[in-house]
Amino acid sequence: MPANLTARLGDLFPSPDLRIAPTDPLTPSRLRIEILAGLTVALALVPEAVAFAFVAGVHPLVGLYAAFIVGLITALIGGRPGMISGATGALAVVMVSLVAQHGVEYLFATVVLMGFMQIVFGVMRWGKFIRLVPHPVMLGFVNGLAIVIFLAQLTQFRDADGGWLPLDGIVLMLALVALTMAVIWGLPKLTNVVPAPLAGIAITAALVLGFGIDTPTVGDMASIAGGLPAFHVPMVPLTWDTFQIILPYALILAAIGLIESLLTLNLVGEITGQRGGASQECIAQGAANTVTGFFGGMGGCAMIGQSMINVKSGGRTRVSGIAAALFLLAFILVAAPLIERIPLAALVGVMFMVVIGTFAWNSLMILRRVPRTDAVVIVLVTAVTVATDLAIAVIVGVIVSALAYAWQNATRIRASTYVTPEGAKVYQVKGPLFFGSATGFTELFDPERDPGAVIVDFADSRVADQSALQAIEAMAGRYEDAGKTLQLRHLSRDCHRLLRRAGHLVVDSDDDPDYAIAADYGVRTGILGGH
Repeated sequence: MPANLTARLGDLFPSPDLRIAPTDPLTPSRLRIEILAGLTVALALVPEAVAFAFVAGVHPLVGLYAAFIVGLITALIGGRPGMISGATGALAVVMVSLVAQHGVEYLFATVVLMGFMQIVFGVMRWGKFIRLVPHPVMLGFVNGLAIVIFLAQLTQFRDADGGWLPLDGIVLMLALVALTMAVIWGLPKLTNVVPAPLAGIAITAALVLGFGIDTPTVGDMASIAGGLPAFHVPMVPLTWDTFQIILPYALILAAIGLIESLLTLNLVGEITGQRGGASQECIAQGAANTVTGFFGGMGGCAMIGQSMINVKSGGRTRVSGIAAALFLLAFILVAAPLIERIPLAALVGVMFMVVIGTFAWNSLMILRRVPRTDAVVIVLVTAVTVATDLAIAVIVGVIVSALAYAWQNATRIRASTYVTPEGAKVYQVKGPLFFGSATGFTELFDPERDPGAVIVDFADSRVADQSALQAIEAMAGRYEDAGKTLQLRHLSRDCHRLLRRAGHLVVDSDDDPDYAIAADYGVRTGILGGH
């Protein structure tokens, strides 16, 4: 993740709380900070959950229940304290097709299967593969997600029919948004008693209510009043046809949810100074989705925007995440009339500050200084995240980075040559030998013009895969056909193990091992050994 992310957050939300370690004792002062951070997150969760429920084509309470259940369970057993999970747009855009074609009950069944899959991924410890995501992909991820969060807030400037608000309404909302942002930026310079985002929401809401300003509120989106989520077995036929319907959706949702959760886990870890927990987070996400599927929720995953609000508000322990979930439940049960009066502009202002703090502004400065491939990956992942979704963007970024790395290494294979006093020609191979460089390796040799004795020295090379072994065999075959004597030297221990996996008989010697590939050709072409 961007190395200066914590510094940027500190500049936007200057608070000593950002320096609190997650292992600090839970003192009354710390508990107050955690609870207030949870309240701030809960307020920001309401419009997000409702909006994503609309995107998925389900009732707002389905999104709110998911935010409560997923948020509570992941806060209790997740891989990293401070993370916030709930219903997300990345999952909602996949769900809309399923709901439209088969109904909400199939969605609940899909979420249950999705959770089982994520638990299996966690038990298999596949979360560790998130470390294969390169730094340029991470930069593109945070930039793209910041843009997505920004674009999502623009929907608050539209009316119920989807059209833009009148000009005076937009200007009024922008003024309230600016007020909220100003409070969030300026209050920490005066006091840290109350989290700045919560203060921004409270001051803007008080101004709107006190002066009776006519501006869109949470209640204009939908009513959030409801009861406790009830246990509900998805009403779908237990047949193979049902499984075939929900399996593709469950697999896609599980992958998207884990990718977004694990990337958010890394981002929060950069700020809080924590490491590890990837597999535990997979299990927590799986357990949360399994439970929410049985309680009428749409499922979810980690939310980078709300996680950043929590961290910026001082949340460092599991208490803030638990408090956020419980506050959200309280809003649904008893405080809906009050929460529905909060102006949307206040919540938009909070999210705009999240956008500013999330976007890796330094990436714009380094685009001309980093390798061209890295610059392309940053821009590509950002664009794909905005155009499609996070999972596709990360996969595309990893593939492009891997192909670029393979190509760069493929062009590094080379050899220097010299002739020994005895008249043997020595090839000193340099660079990795793998599938990408196998063809280049073969082109290094000239069996027709080489003398009768040839030595190939692999001291400065690394034999990596079966393609490399096949290239060595092909090269030796060419010298055999030319009636030349070939000797292989300094085949590595890694090559030793690869040869074992390739099924060759390996005979150890007192020095470097004699590989069967060498012994076999030694019988046919006079190869003297692997040393």
